[in-house]
Amino acid sequence: MTAPVTDPFLVALDVDGTLVTYGGVLSAEVRDAARALVDAGHHVVIATGRSVHGTVGVWEELGLTGGWAVCSNGAVTARIDPAADKGWTPHEVITFDPSFAIDLLVEEFPAVRFAAEVLGEGYRLNTEFPPGELTGTQHVVSVAELRAEPVTRLVVRAPDMSDDDFDHVVKRLGLHDVTYSVGYTAWLDIAPSGITKASALEALRRELGVRPERTVAVGDGRNDVEMLAWAARGVAMGHAPAEVRTVADEVTGTIDDDGVLAVLRSLT
Repeated sequence: MTAPVTDPFLVALDVDGTLVTYGGVLSAEVRDAARALVDAGHHVVIATGRSVHGTVGVWEELGLTGGWAVCSNGAVTARIDPAADKGWTPHEVITFDPSFAIDLLVEEFPAVRFAAEVLGEGYRLNTEFPPGELTGTQHVVSVAELRAEPVTRLVVRAPDMSDDDFDHVVKRLGLHDVTYSVGYTAWLDIAPSGITKASALEALRRELGVRPERTVAVGDGRNDVEMLAWAARGVAMGHAPAEVRTVADEVTGTIDDDGVLAVLRSLT
């Protein structure tokens, strides 16, 4: 039996569009390659914009029985623990006051939809989201109720706007004291100020004692930009937007090509 490595990599992997297809399919080859890295003693860390309750199935399908997941774009770091009630325990949870962002966005988009994350459970919404976009329990409440409690993540959805129009207006608003990223479909994730996947991964890297030059990250979305810049080897998926590919050290294949597979295999 091969002895575990003494100088491990920390390998941060985005989920949607990187590990799994947009239809939620994880290939057996990617699963096996990730498992091989874990078995060799490397740290394979899921790093996703998904909530932790929406990430459990991913690490279960990967066969991870320990380790870490960075969720909610860095606001939640969970320790994978199959013995725990929910299969994980919170390691770090960072919240913020969403009221000022909600007020700005309601003024600009009267029909805007909000989803405030409820840790480990689901979301509180001001109105229902399009079917299939959110996971977990969902409770519709008033905007006033959404404003009243700190949250780890606030999802903003304007389904009737184009991505470019939404991006333009959000940038013009100049949201301060939060971190935000605009997704592919007029979807905005708002996190606590200064919190990104990269900030959570750096804290984890220090805790695990991994050398900075042994960090690898793979992603495809705008919320992966900071993570790819943080890693010593930042790899963008081939289908990623130009702004994501530009910040990366290299570009691999698309999700249709299982582009992450070549990266994983290169580390063994």
